[in-house]
Amino acid sequence: MRWRSALILWLLLMLLPFFVMASPWLEVSEEAAALFPSATRMKASDDALPVTEIYQLDQPLGYLFETDDLTDFPGFSGQSINLRMGLDVDGRIVGLMLINHHEPIFLHGLGEEPLVDFINQYRGLSLKQQVLVGSNQQHIVSDDIVYFDGVTKATVSVMVVHDTILAAARKVAQSRLSGFGSVTKARLDMESFSEKSLPEMDADGLLFHWEMDEDAAASAMGVATERLTAARNPSAFEDAPFINLNLAILNPPLVGKNLLGEEEYRRIMDALSPGEIAVLVGSRGAYHHVAQDFVAGTTPARLTLRQEGSPLPLRDADLYHAQPPVFAQPVVPFDRTHIFTFSAQSGFDPAFPITVGMTVQLKKNFLESESFSVHTDFTLPDMVQIPVAPPEKPRPLWLRIWDDRLGEVLVLGLYLVLLTAVFVFQHRLGRFARYLTPVRLVSLSFVILFIGFYAQGQLSVVNIYTLLLSLWNGFDITVFLLDPILFVLWSYVFVSLFLWGRGLYCGWLCPFGALQELVAAAAEKLRIRQWKVSESLHGRLIGLKYLVLVGLVATAFYSLTLAETLAEVEPFKTAVTLMFVRSLPFVVYAALLLAISAKVHKAYCRYLCPLGAGLAVLGRFRLFSWLTRRSECGSPCRLCEKHCGINAIHKDGAIDYNECVQCLACVAILHDTDRCVADKYGKRRRNSRRSGEAIPVTVSPAVNKMRD
Repeated sequence: MRWRSALILWLLLMLLPFFVMASPWLEVSEEAAALFPSATRMKASDDALPVTEIYQLDQPLGYLFETDDLTDFPGFSGQSINLRMGLDVDGRIVGLMLINHHEPIFLHGLGEEPLVDFINQYRGLSLKQQVLVGSNQQHIVSDDIVYFDGVTKATVSVMVVHDTILAAARKVAQSRLSGFGSVTKARLDMESFSEKSLPEMDADGLLFHWEMDEDAAASAMGVATERLTAARNPSAFEDAPFINLNLAILNPPLVGKNLLGEEEYRRIMDALSPGEIAVLVGSRGAYHHVAQDFVAGTTPARLTLRQEGSPLPLRDADLYHAQPPVFAQPVVPFDRTHIFTFSAQSGFDPAFPITVGMTVQLKKNFLESESFSVHTDFTLPDMVQIPVAPPEKPRPLWLRIWDDRLGEVLVLGLYLVLLTAVFVFQHRLGRFARYLTPVRLVSLSFVILFIGFYAQGQLSVVNIYTLLLSLWNGFDITVFLLDPILFVLWSYVFVSLFLWGRGLYCGWLCPFGALQELVAAAAEKLRIRQWKVSESLHGRLIGLKYLVLVGLVATAFYSLTLAETLAEVEPFKTAVTLMFVRSLPFVVYAALLLAISAKVHKAYCRYLCPLGAGLAVLGRFRLFSWLTRRSECGSPCRLCEKHCGINAIHKDGAIDYNECVQCLACVAILHDTDRCVADKYGKRRRNSRRSGEAIPVTVSPAVNKMRD
């Protein structure tokens, strides 16, 4: 029998790599932990978007991704700058790490420190805020606008990093979060063209014009009109409106070619990078869209464009710095004219309104100033849009996960049906008790290999206080449906607790419990003698797991992160979820518990397991005490007590169902006429009656009452 036990353990070790690869959940990597310190697990995305989902227990924290997988902005070197980013569920950048770049100015000139310092400014940035790069001011002008320092002599590289960060983050936000845009509904029509006059273009809504006098602007900002008067451009005419802004999206030929003419339109389009959108902006009011000291090639501080609350990162294309604009049609001359660009990768959709905003800086006193904003909306007409067929509405994520794991659910369901049949008909099956050992070995192997390593069906005390917190904060069953195996197991275990108590799960469904039992079986075959814990010591030690349970649950309501850390008292994550592929202290702890089980049968389950304690609490409300007891149990026969490895049978023959793992060993003994003392005495009585002999036998009162 030794070689059988050794073979089972050898097979477990050989199959470890396969089950590691099959596991959908991963241990939190160092990179993920650096960006999400409270993370406890992570999982690859279930769709085509290359992101990793980060969780604390079953609560999503955010997403980890690399920018090269989502964007393609060539830097000064012609190659992209790749960063690892973390985005939380509120659309805030929680951290960034520079992975790779080939920018000469940093590699062979300034060094990487200025680049890293620039990147770190984006930590904590909300995608709802607009970033203005190139200001020496490190302050928030308003809730929506943030100034970041640039890097001298590295303007191109810095702006590429800026575009890369925001475009990648917004793409993830649009795909995973609400309030950051949605699936693209339209794209710009770059083919259609027909000649139109300026009045026709204006009437068709191809041009945007925004005019606001001082009184209206002051009212919108909630300030006195006199304060706006001080902000007027001194060269502006006295009767000029405060804001007189004109804007046009140039990319569609229907706009750009009619406004600029063929040659100028082609010059502008050729100057754009692939995927860039050009916006012509001209102003002639008392407050222009750029200040007098505006630096060509930078981001405008006054003008903002937003879509669905998220900023479109504008940058001056510097196309009219050396020469004035050329228009094909008679346009009233502007005092300031610029072409700004932003990338289509930033999430722009021509089907949605564009919010045009102006930020006005007003002096508060001699030393201080404050900012106010006004805005209005501009919608592109349908004639410059090509509708994009909406994708089919995706099925809920939990349904897709169930589809992917349907085979696993069916296999688990079949096992649960067979297990239920065994427990319901255990008395009728008692006549086949001689087959209990091989059946149990097969069952334990299935629990370890399939339920544990492959399907990742190890229940945990973490699930208990996750449920309690969910009930406390507002129950959402979708969270629990995301893991079909755990959902099926918990549903089954919950019902079984009120029928048979905790024993069905602890004895027939717990992977780590099965590991301990196989180790104990192997130790027995190798003639490693087990220690028998005295009943008095056992009675004191079993209370430890309840103290651990209470401590963990109480901690969870105080700090979920701390509770998750303390939950490492469970070796399940190390031994089953990660199959010992973990740092040394965790592996040593789990291996030590298994080694102890070779000497003290299922020591962890009996004395430390908070999950078992939680199940035992509910198991007290079971409807049935199914295990058969006879009047001879306890006196004179104590064979079942001697064979119970976890001390769940008392000296009087009664079974402690709070500790019993329902291994059915006592059922097998009761139905074995060669081992059960009651059957032997019964047989001797019958023989004595036939022969007339009298056999004195002292029988204790029947032990029919099962005590908890």
